[in-house]
Amino acid sequence: MAVYRDSERKTWYVSVYYTNWQGEKARKVKRGFKTKREATEWEDEFLHSNAGSLEMTFGEFVEIYMDTMKNRVRESTIISKQSIIDSKIMPYFKRKRLCDIKVSDVVNWQNKILEFTDENGQHYSQAYLNTIHTQLSAIFNHAVRYYDLPKNPAMLAGNMGKKNRKEMLFWTKEEYLKFSEEIMDRPVSFYAFEVLYWCGLRLGEMLALTPEDFDFKEKTLRVNKSFQHLKGEDIISDPKTPKSIRKVNMPDFLAEEMQEYFASIFDLQPDQRIFPLTSSYMHSEMTRGSNKAGVKRIRIHDLRHSHVSLLINMGFTAMAIAERVGHESIDITYRYAHLFPNAQKDMAAKLSLERS
Repeated sequence: MAVYRDSERKTWYVSVYYTNWQGEKARKVKRGFKTKREATEWEDEFLHSNAGSLEMTFGEFVEIYMDTMKNRVRESTIISKQSIIDSKIMPYFKRKRLCDIKVSDVVNWQNKILEFTDENGQHYSQAYLNTIHTQLSAIFNHAVRYYDLPKNPAMLAGNMGKKNRKEMLFWTKEEYLKFSEEIMDRPVSFYAFEVLYWCGLRLGEMLALTPEDFDFKEKTLRVNKSFQHLKGEDIISDPKTPKSIRKVNMPDFLAEEMQEYFASIFDLQPDQRIFPLTSSYMHSEMTRGSNKAGVKRIRIHDLRHSHVSLLINMGFTAMAIAERVGHESIDITYRYAHLFPNAQKDMAAKLSLERS
């Protein structure tokens, strides 16, 4: 027992020695407990957590899981994970011991989530249900893989909801040109959308561009970072995936436009963001330009789909397109299969010739 009474503060505290992850002896002191029971419970949880024991609570294990994830995924992903865990998962599992959570517990949790309705009487969407369950399953998978949990009860319970890709919308080249004409009154908007449409960049990739990323001799731009505004701070992070780091060749007219744009910026520094904009500004401009041009309103990310669609119509292969936009070629083939020319008739025709 390492729980003691602090007579001066009239509270309880824990002073415990343990072996840290480096195999070294260390001491942990935690003060301010109102009762001896609270202090004892905290001591038990702390020792179980540091020993990697499956007797630790789910809440304790989530702290371990999130500490591990912080070094492996982007900050925006961490924020999203934390939000789902805190609001949808922790209220049901936080105090349960990891080793005690059964398949039936997960099924009961699923039923609670499925029954939930908002103030308008709406249930969660199928896609969001899938996202919530996938997060719970990921936590248990981490315990199975690294802490010898015998099985993943969320996987055995079966998924709820279903993954639902958002519908892709596209602009034809003609629609984009109508749109771009209407936003020329704000040059920074015009040039930003030119880069998005003609180079197929993600929004965060475009917002992170600096003069150092442009090589006007080779007519290329470099993508090696992404911009996000999180928790009131501007953050420059790595791109979405390692494949996203790439060089993109600009069409001649775009290289000329960007040089004109650079010349219009006073005292432009090599490491300065050339588009000091926010995502909300870009969405607002998307709405303004669409309305003025009389074209359907699409999402900003749909400009990337529009770029891929344009390249497919121009006859480029999935592999070449994937290299340009920072995807795996199999992803391009899968996601945009309906846009590629139907090769089945050509195959059948050639097989007929082989037979004759």
